[in-house]
Amino acid sequence: MKRLLIFAFLSSAAIGQRRTAEPTPELLWPSGAPGALGQEDVDKPSITPYLAQQPNGKAVVVCPGGGYGALAMDHEGKQIAEWLNSQGISAFVLKYRLGPKYHHPVEIGDAQRAVRTVRANATRWRVQPDKIGVWGFSAGGHLASSVSTHFDSGDGKAADPIDKASSRPDFSILSYPVVTFTKEEFVHKGSRKNLLGEAPDPNLVEYLSSENQVTSATPPTFLFHTNADTGVPPENSIYYYLALRKAGVPVELHIYEKGPHGVGLAPTDLVLSSWGARLADWLRNR
Repeated sequence: MKRLLIFAFLSSAAIGQRRTAEPTPELLWPSGAPGALGQEDVDKPSITPYLAQQPNGKAVVVCPGGGYGALAMDHEGKQIAEWLNSQGISAFVLKYRLGPKYHHPVEIGDAQRAVRTVRANATRWRVQPDKIGVWGFSAGGHLASSVSTHFDSGDGKAADPIDKASSRPDFSILSYPVVTFTKEEFVHKGSRKNLLGEAPDPNLVEYLSSENQVTSATPPTFLFHTNADTGVPPENSIYYYLALRKAGVPVELHIYEKGPHGVGLAPTDLVLSSWGARLADWLRNR
């Protein structure tokens, strides 16, 4: 109990940090994103760098949730970045384009570009190019799992140096993620509709059901969920865990009994907030 209280205090302190100046977002495509349908802020995907003061070389692209229709940029974005910084890890909070204005493959393209961008700028941001992960929440977890199961090694002939970098994450963290689009009982239908539209091609639905796309090349993964989650049932994490285990990919799964959907780090819940300590242990082993 004493350890949990100490962790909750430290987590709250990390989350409560206030910087002298907020980091500045950087456009993923400064000259305009491919497939952009306008020139408003929502048409311009970006990453916001939160650089660790005492970096250990790891970096994480953070994908906030919001059902592919919004972005929870505070408790699944900024607060997560500050927690990562407290672990010595630099964070890059992704603002990706959303439905219903944008559909697949725009969202995964934004996330892949974010991973490439961090890797291509590894020296500048003092990170190691082989220690770049993704962390997604809810629908952002679906995006992170999609990037973890659909990636390439980069285009060596590309004129843009960022396009030469691999889009494969070196590890993945999925918090109460949307994973399946095919197992109807457990599908988060709002996320599927926003990403794929009203009547998507069944082949595309299968392609973006991450539990069906796992291979031995899928990166090591940490999964967190709660049994009481009615928004995105824990079967989403369970199916992904089983697929990773079958493929021989290192994986760790934690399902807590209580807790609603969308808790983030749950800093005010004495029991649930301990999940961050489990993640910190896992990250140290990476």
